[in-house]
Amino acid sequence: MPKKNLIIFSIISIVFFLDFVTKNYAITNLLLNHSEAINTYLNFTLAFNYGAAFSFLSDAGGWQRWFFVIFSIIVVFFISYILIKDKESEYISYSLVLGGALGNLYDRIFLGYVIDFIEFHYNDFYWPIFNIADIAISIGVILLLYSMFLKDNKKI
Repeated sequence: MPKKNLIIFSIISIVFFLDFVTKNYAITNLLLNHSEAINTYLNFTLAFNYGAAFSFLSDAGGWQRWFFVIFSIIVVFFISYILIKDKESEYISYSLVLGGALGNLYDRIFLGYVIDFIEFHYNDFYWPIFNIADIAISIGVILLLYSMFLKDNKKI
């Protein structure tokens, strides 16, 4: 059990740390809404997201900040409860989601918005700008869905 707890703590800490460091890099080195081309498909573009995924509710007038803070806190407690109580949980998946949720929650509480800066594109199609926390959350959710739909119910 201590090895599992160490893995959970390590994943959460690494995700949070990488998210924090890369967001600080973006704030320090990028101009707001100005794209820096990295290669043909990747830009670094500093953006402040006042909403949720894909800037959902970003123009809602300010109330959404506290709504998303409260929602994120509930998610953090819910996932923490699962990790503590369910000994057979998909702890790697949940740890990725939890680390990402904590990274974005930190931004919402202390800044009022989430710092995004990674922008993928192909020709004129641009994926919404995101960050390391979003990547961890997405990977964690994909792994959870994968383990849910496996026929032999492997835990990830």
